[in-house]
Amino acid sequence: MLSTLLALSALVLAAALTYTQLKLAKHKKLLRKYDSLFSKEDFEKQLDSNINLKQGELDQLKSEKEKLNTKIINLQQKLSEVEESASVQSFGFYKSKYDFGTSEEYKRRLEEIRRQQSKMLKDKTAAICPVPWQVDGSQKKGKKMTDDFLTLILRAFNGECDAAILQVKYNNAIKLETRINKAFETLNKLSETTRSQIMPSYRDLKLEELYLTHEFLEKKQEEAEEQRRIREQMREEEKERREIEKARKDVEQEVKRREQALEKARREIEQATGQQREQLERKIQEINQQLQEALANQNRAISRAQMTKSGYVYIISNIGSFGENVYKIGMTRRLEPDERVKELSGASVPFPFDIHAMIFSENVPETENLLHKYFRDKSVNKVNERKEFFKVSLDEITSAFEKIAEQTKTVKKAEIKFTKVAEAEQYRKTLAIELGETQPPDSNYTPTWDEEEEESDADE
Repeated sequence: MLSTLLALSALVLAAALTYTQLKLAKHKKLLRKYDSLFSKEDFEKQLDSNINLKQGELDQLKSEKEKLNTKIINLQQKLSEVEESASVQSFGFYKSKYDFGTSEEYKRRLEEIRRQQSKMLKDKTAAICPVPWQVDGSQKKGKKMTDDFLTLILRAFNGECDAAILQVKYNNAIKLETRINKAFETLNKLSETTRSQIMPSYRDLKLEELYLTHEFLEKKQEEAEEQRRIREQMREEEKERREIEKARKDVEQEVKRREQALEKARREIEQATGQQREQLERKIQEINQQLQEALANQNRAISRAQMTKSGYVYIISNIGSFGENVYKIGMTRRLEPDERVKELSGASVPFPFDIHAMIFSENVPETENLLHKYFRDKSVNKVNERKEFFKVSLDEITSAFEKIAEQTKTVKKAEIKFTKVAEAEQYRKTLAIELGETQPPDSNYTPTWDEEEEESDADE
């Protein structure tokens, strides 16, 4: 029994020893994979080397990133210099440098500036090179090389300036000024190796040409608008003259008819008797009254024709087109002033105007002008004051009217009456249709020649 136990114990110990040997062989095999790592120090050195290598690659990538960012910024600046931005900020930064009264004065100054540029080019003072270069030991060849180089950079600069000046508009003068200065700086920097440069005085002449061209175009536009305003005023005055003349002729014909009827009644009454005579007397009295009214109308028409400054100031709104509290303050000398408002309600606006006031003035140009001055800071269009639209309240207009009436004595306070609420019928019906509260009417609209002509006039 004991021998059996000893034999079993020997077997177990032998098995355990074999297992331990196998595990040790396996671990040795795994350790052979790391034979290249001779020591901890060598391993750390290799890691440091790898880190330094990767850091170098990272620094190189950062450097390339910075270069690309610089290129992007330069490209964005170049794009910004030439793009046709419509921002008000670009326009606002430009301040007029001249104050010529007419476009002809700008034109003459432009011609003078171009003559000065031509003289600098002819005298070879637009670009200079103070160094007497030599080529193959020849000063003559060196001078030719210098002259050719100066011609080259001047052509490049002139081309850039001409392109900028051709593009000048109301909203890009500052950007194009930057473009010319950038071209000047870039070409002079490229010319440093040859000691050549475009002269600042020549650059200044180019900038002056840019400014003058900008203001010349602005003045031309202003003059064109003034001519359109004068033509419109002449057309309006001609309409007023024809209207007054027609009214005068109509009244004269009415007076003539009444006088003929009165003469006829007087002849008839001489032969009439009794009841017939009484009827004719009443008729003569009635005709006399009508004749006096016709004569009074005739006198008013003649007086109106002689009073060249009398007329009406109208206050109108169009909330469907311009919104609340925006009013047009204008004038007309028409005998029927509402006709002028109907014309303004033509094809150029989507909804007709509403009349808030139509006030007679013995000096309507003065009254209108004083109202415009009173509300100048509230003008909707602060560039073109002739547009006559103002963002004000009716109470403010009423107050201004009363002050002007007191000041000028050309407007009677009793005439100052306002309709506070705009009817805006078509606009309100349109809103109702959009909200689904009502159905749109059936359309049988056909354009007329008058409407097409009116729309054409509005486009002008």
